[in-house]
Amino acid sequence: MSDENVRVAILATDGFEEVELTSPKKALEDEGFQVEVVAPKSGTIRAWAETDWGADYPVDRTLDEARPEEYDALVLPGGVINPDSLRTNQEALSFVRAFFEAGKPVSAICHAPWTLINAGVVDGRQMTSVASVAQDLKNAGALWEDSEVVCENALVTSRTPKDLPAFNAKTIEEIHEGRHRKQHA
Repeated sequence: MSDENVRVAILATDGFEEVELTSPKKALEDEGFQVEVVAPKSGTIRAWAETDWGADYPVDRTLDEARPEEYDALVLPGGVINPDSLRTNQEALSFVRAFFEAGKPVSAICHAPWTLINAGVVDGRQMTSVASVAQDLKNAGALWEDSEVVCENALVTSRTPKDLPAFNAKTIEEIHEGRHRKQHA
């Protein structure tokens, strides 16, 4: 299987932190992976760029069109508005849970672990996040630590945009390891 056959979903909606989508997307595409933005609605979703609204980004597939089994990995960008919206969307939570059930790599940065909490997949997992989500993760049973990147059983988490180089590198590594496990299973 070549890298061009690797498909990665980035699940986001309006209010995602712009660089937390654009940086991983570019790194994954530079690796030769096919990357699709999946969102609850069609058309475009609007970024949050640090302190104000950013650009609009095209949606490749809506949640009702996307099938988790068609992807090799999932990336969840943060921002405050985006994961706060996704964590109350049952279709998004089901989409996320399917990646965990299949043992596929999932990467979440900043506030994105809120979505993981509501999906019920953080209990007992070593994780990091933006500091303001730390107590939420602890309350949900996660073992939170203040590190630039934490990886446990194909779950990659990071704190903030300054951690994106480590987040992107570990995400790519986990996707390659996931492909290796599939080929030798």
